[in-house]
Amino acid sequence: MLLIRAIVRPEKKDEVLAALSKAGFPAATVVDVVGRGKQKGIKMGGMLYDEIPKILIMVAIHDEERENIIDVVLKTARTGEDGTFGDGKIFITPLEEVYTISRGGRGL
Repeated sequence: MLLIRAIVRPEKKDEVLAALSKAGFPAATVVDVVGRGKQKGIKMGGMLYDEIPKILIMVAIHDEERENIIDVVLKTARTGEDGTFGDGKIFITPLEEVYTISRGGRGL
């Protein structure tokens, strides 16, 4: 199992979640977050904005679904044809175990 964490622009949240659901990934955890990328924030006039609002979408998947979910997020979270700075990141980490609290059972 894998945990997919995608950090996307707030205006892309609904589009990414809809695309994930359509692709067979209806379950997701969504968190409002702030942060900055390699560009160290955005400078506008004399102000530096280094806490840029983003959305963190987390989805637990089976290993074989990896390429499908990455493709869905890349296609829907990218702005424009070539993308732009600040479109986000996808982090993939192994997920050792999952338990459903209501069932008391193990697994997705």
